[in-house]
Amino acid sequence: MTSTTAVPNRKPLKVGFDLDGVILYNPIRIFRPLIAGFKRIILRKSKTKFFIPQTPFQRQVFRLLHKTSFIVAPGLSDIRDLVKAGTIEAYLITGRFNFLKSDLDRWLKKIKADEYFTGIYHNAQNQQPHLFKEERLKTLGLDIFIEDNWDIVKHLAAEKIHGRLPTDTYWIYNLFDRRINYPYKYPMLKHAITSIKRELSARR
Repeated sequence: MTSTTAVPNRKPLKVGFDLDGVILYNPIRIFRPLIAGFKRIILRKSKTKFFIPQTPFQRQVFRLLHKTSFIVAPGLSDIRDLVKAGTIEAYLITGRFNFLKSDLDRWLKKIKADEYFTGIYHNAQNQQPHLFKEERLKTLGLDIFIEDNWDIVKHLAAEKIHGRLPTDTYWIYNLFDRRINYPYKYPMLKHAITSIKRELSARR
């Protein structure tokens, strides 16, 4: 069993977590490849760009879709333990748009997020989610960020490769994307946390 005892004079790892698909289990994320294919083939858009709802109807559809984030993913208790041990600082960074704030607040209260997350950030200005997250990661200087959307992972990994981002992005992959080659890929949050524990153990 990996020890989570804090190491004297060792700064904790700064780790960021997405909400939907990472902290919260969301089964509809398996449709990401289908949406990406539609955008590439039908809309002829190859660059990462996310749809931002503008009308009341579009926003209501998004509210219903986010209701599919209905259960806490295994691994949240491990985050709490690592924070309590002083080995990580945890940050919640969600690309949820501002009109989803009430549901976000409901979940934050339910999981008692303010008890163990050093910072909680949501996309209040309705930016493109990948750009919002990139900006937050740079500002916070995170060591690791855990994300489930492959398009966002690709963007952040490219920024890291080009030296514009200090953060390693861990990917929670889905069934359809599992064959994609990526060095930090995990089937669920708990597996990513296990990798972080190994990283902490290696630093001792």
